[in-house]
Amino acid sequence: MKLDRKEILKALETITIAGEGKNMVESGAVANVITFGDEVVVDLVLHTPAMHIKKRAEDDIRKTIHELVSPEAKIKVNIKVETPEKNEIKGRAIPGIKNIIAVASGKGGVGKSTVTANLAVTLAKMGFAVGILDADIYGPSMPIMFDVENEKPISITVDGKSKMKPVESYEIKILSIGFFTAPSQAVIWRGPMASKALNQMIFDADWGELDFMLIDLPPGTGDIHLSIMQSLPITGAVVVSTPQAVALADAKKGVAMFMQDNINVPVLGIIENMAYFTPEELPDNKYYIFGQEGAKNLAEDLDVPFLGEVPIVQSIREAGDYGRPAALQTASVIETVFEEITRNVVQEVVNRNDSLPATEAIKITTMAGCSAVKKN
Repeated sequence: MKLDRKEILKALETITIAGEGKNMVESGAVANVITFGDEVVVDLVLHTPAMHIKKRAEDDIRKTIHELVSPEAKIKVNIKVETPEKNEIKGRAIPGIKNIIAVASGKGGVGKSTVTANLAVTLAKMGFAVGILDADIYGPSMPIMFDVENEKPISITVDGKSKMKPVESYEIKILSIGFFTAPSQAVIWRGPMASKALNQMIFDADWGELDFMLIDLPPGTGDIHLSIMQSLPITGAVVVSTPQAVALADAKKGVAMFMQDNINVPVLGIIENMAYFTPEELPDNKYYIFGQEGAKNLAEDLDVPFLGEVPIVQSIREAGDYGRPAALQTASVIETVFEEITRNVVQEVVNRNDSLPATEAIKITTMAGCSAVKKN
């Protein structure tokens, strides 16, 4: 008996693959059907590796051909699994903002906001246009760190729409929930309300043209982080940690969050804060109060770049309290430290943008000739 290919295809049209919603011919699952006398070979392409679905599809093909075409047919089913592209969480871009960097930490109190503020002013000194979104809804720090506690964003009209104009300090555009609450007022919001407030600061603001937007995320991994990554196409993440084991354990979780398949945000690197203490009267001595090179070792273990270390210096704390980030202190140790770290961050952004398609990242167009980029 000679089998007819058209009859085989007609029979296969009666089979629906679990989860597809269409018959296997219409859905494109049947890649090819070849007949040789009483033999038939069916090439099937599935989009799930689940064994029970593969087994059911094969059994259904055999049963259907035997019942509708020929009970004597010799059937071979070849199944190939092609998993679909990752369902990445990507948001819509903000016109005019070239790169968005999330600054995160697993543990609170490791100096993430301090690092964010000093990265921002160092980028600005290098000639970049910079903004900060203070996404730490429950503990906003940027108004204090930039001495703008009493400032309020004003409303302006842009293209017929009312927009918030970010507060500016030291050439940095800043928006924070701290501008909308009293200093002593606790923000007691559930996740959806906090996310709505963030979306307003992101999309209802006139950020203008920015080379970098830094997002100061709250500690941990939760609603706010997910909302940000759903709202914006994050260029990359920087994770801040101190050297001790307790902080490193949470920093590792922070890195893992960005590396999850459905998030897939490139980790630009890890910064070690409070790396060591050097007394002013003993400039050659280093005391590793919280442990030595913990974050550097973590970066090596996770195969992500180590961006640099920030020592414990009293002027960093004083500058933050005073409202003038320490990296603005010219010819100081801290200025040098943050210049090196910031150059490394910029280089990692360049590397990241060069290695991904244009649709995945908005290229830096003002980088050429900048001293921030290391020459090869």
